[in-house]
Amino acid sequence: MKKSLILLLFFTIVSLAQDKKAYQLFDKNGKKVSYKKLLKETGAAQVVLFGEFHNNAISHWLELELTKDIAKNKEVVLGAEMLEADNQKQVNQYLNGDINQKKLDSTARLWPNYKTDYKPLVDFAKENKLQFIATNIPRRFASLVSKNGFEALDKLTDEEKNWVAPLPIPYDASLPGYVEMLKMMGEHTSPNMPKAQAIKDATMAYFINKNLKDGTTFIHYNGSYHSDNFEAISWYLKTYHPNIKIVTISSVEQKEVTKLETENHNKANFIIVIDEDVTKTY
Repeated sequence: MKKSLILLLFFTIVSLAQDKKAYQLFDKNGKKVSYKKLLKETGAAQVVLFGEFHNNAISHWLELELTKDIAKNKEVVLGAEMLEADNQKQVNQYLNGDINQKKLDSTARLWPNYKTDYKPLVDFAKENKLQFIATNIPRRFASLVSKNGFEALDKLTDEEKNWVAPLPIPYDASLPGYVEMLKMMGEHTSPNMPKAQAIKDATMAYFINKNLKDGTTFIHYNGSYHSDNFEAISWYLKTYHPNIKIVTISSVEQKEVTKLETENHNKANFIIVIDEDVTKTY
């Protein structure tokens, strides 16, 4: 009997040693949380901002799994930074079966990793007759802002202004994320650079808010930097809709996933710590 217990203990220790996790979920304070808790909190929100790393396989897998699970019990609307507002017509045509994937590829500005990373989400919307909102400002308009400031958008046509948050947009240059952007880019960087980021954040928030429905959860996929630290999209959403209930998710990469590093605390309501060696999609 004693020998059996020793063997059982030995194999338990070996099993635990071999239990390598690709990711671990934490709350904003660094406490480990379960996927069940993540699902409960996100399912109760009006908006979920899923902050991803664009090339991280775990981010994309969890986006799809969480979306499927929330949709089992609640109506959802989906939307993404990776699709620009002036391509909404083509996205709708694809969702409705009026055009095929090849036609969507040739008529919409899809990201190079669309097929592997975002098509599964769009196809889930198509299969389940869900809305998928192209929330981002057309890239060429953001480029105008980076060169000439918000004033450059005043010259847009009335049709073009439909693809941008209502002008003039509120802007707080003192928000830490925008301040940090200027620091990272060096002293010779134009002050218009964070404005170009802000017009993206504002436009995504505007289209999320515009497409909210009572009793639904809007799940939005965006780069983590567009929602980290409860700024950016979150800040604009609360500007447009002060009482909105938002749950944010951030993705971070660490060498060890068992503990949230101090610098990653308070980035979001939930933080996905991903092993830094996880396969990249590009």
